[in-house]
Amino acid sequence: MKVLRLCAVIPIWLSAIALFLLMAMTFCDVLFRSAFDAPIEAATELTRILVAISVFSVMPHITMGRAQIAVDLTDSVFERLNLSNLRDGVVFAVSGVLLFWPVGRLWTLAERTRGYGDVTEYIGIPQYLPMWFIAASVTLTAIGMVLCGAAILFSPTLAKKVLTWKAH
Repeated sequence: MKVLRLCAVIPIWLSAIALFLLMAMTFCDVLFRSAFDAPIEAATELTRILVAISVFSVMPHITMGRAQIAVDLTDSVFERLNLSNLRDGVVFAVSGVLLFWPVGRLWTLAERTRGYGDVTEYIGIPQYLPMWFIAASVTLTAIGMVLCGAAILFSPTLAKKVLTWKAH
């Protein structure tokens, strides 16, 4: 269970660190731009990379914790008919399966970028590295969605116990 908790906490800390670095860089960029007329030249590319890290690193965690934003317009109907688990399981499973098409495209584009040897303009970071990170995160999210859907459909009590755990 400790390994599972560690696997859940690492992406959250990665996202938090990226967000903090983004905040600090933006503060310094504004300060340097205003006070010294010397903006941080690499701020744009660092912003893109840090935002990607902060958003995509927590996607699998949000999926496995069933913490997505949801509009519950039909909840009362499904709860009255006792079909909430069926709806949730099907939605998770279908969404996870559909997510495999973008996963394939992301890996293809990341490999194409690696083949071209593209690097960022100021720092020279290979552009395929953030793309690999995004592709890996979306892959884990797709797998997590399919597994969540299967757990909800085939073992709702286990799904309720396991899929609503907190990382902290």
